[in-house]
Amino acid sequence: MQEPAFSIGIEEEYLLVDRDTLALADAPEALMTACVAELEDQVSPEFLQCQIEVGTKVCTDVAAAREDLRRLRSAVSKHAADFNLVPIAASCHPLADWKSQPHTDKQRYNDLQQALGGVVRRMLICGMHVHVGLNDDTLRADLMRQMSYFLPHLLALSTSSPFWQGEDTGMASYRISVFDNLPRTGLPPQFESWEDYHRSVTALTDLGLIEDSSKIWWDLRPSHQFPTLETRIMDVQPRLEHTLTLAALNQCLMRMLWRLRVKNQRWRIYDRFLIGENRWRAQRYGVTEGLVDFGRGEIVPWPELAEELLVLIEEDAGILCCLAEVEGVRDIVSGGTSASRQRASRAGAEAQGESDKDQMRAVVAHLIEEFHADL
Repeated sequence: MQEPAFSIGIEEEYLLVDRDTLALADAPEALMTACVAELEDQVSPEFLQCQIEVGTKVCTDVAAAREDLRRLRSAVSKHAADFNLVPIAASCHPLADWKSQPHTDKQRYNDLQQALGGVVRRMLICGMHVHVGLNDDTLRADLMRQMSYFLPHLLALSTSSPFWQGEDTGMASYRISVFDNLPRTGLPPQFESWEDYHRSVTALTDLGLIEDSSKIWWDLRPSHQFPTLETRIMDVQPRLEHTLTLAALNQCLMRMLWRLRVKNQRWRIYDRFLIGENRWRAQRYGVTEGLVDFGRGEIVPWPELAEELLVLIEEDAGILCCLAEVEGVRDIVSGGTSASRQRASRAGAEAQGESDKDQMRAVVAHLIEEFHADL
């Protein structure tokens, strides 16, 4: 079997905040016009007017993705500054109220508002998506089923949304709690073939319930537009290098599963119920508590999990030239995810006697600093 390219593409969603008040702000039409003039189709509005989305080109490796994503982040920041705005890359704004956020007045988003009702208004959340090029539908279906096992691992490492409307939710990723209110979300079904997947999608499109598979928002899905598997479970990352670590992990895990496949081997398939338990643990704790290893029958702490992952994909990281990036997992585990760093920022402001609102403003200021640290 010819080896797929395992090319990658990264999509990120940002929130725009006022540089002075640190509150959410709507993207002016002139800001979007300026971004599009420089970045063309690599930038677009999102459902809410305070959001903006970017997407890299198809990248052969993580080094190319770093260059392109840094360019995208820098351009959005530059043009936002002309309107006294600044982007942050966190999955929830620590202080904002979703009820006061208008959605973008475009046909696509008006249709979503009509179709999804009140639940879509709460989507004041941002994520990151990683596409891995496979160029074969049979392979996409096979790897989707196996890759599901690792989705909780990717969520845990990415968590960046502990706060919601000024309160600590006790979650590392509150974004997942909000997003799960939409239909056709969560872990993907365990289709045994591409034909099974296509038959299920066709059942909904033939009834006119969805126009195409782009309206299916599972944590992992075959892209409707590209010959890729698209991992969607992750919170967006304030730090550029952590984004690249997660992208490299996605790329290496899929190559590892392909490598098993060509040897007539495969990753063990576990019931969605069991994977869902790890998904909950990732959502709740991030990397501060371990995940269940169902083969060993025990909860494995994250420092040990990280080393197991690195051993598992060492060969693939070497071939894909991203060993340094995947080793960033150790940094995430030892230093904590953004959820932990945001809580630490709030605790620091609290220790200085700041009010509850100013504590949350301190978290936003921290997120602004992290976004720009690698630019």
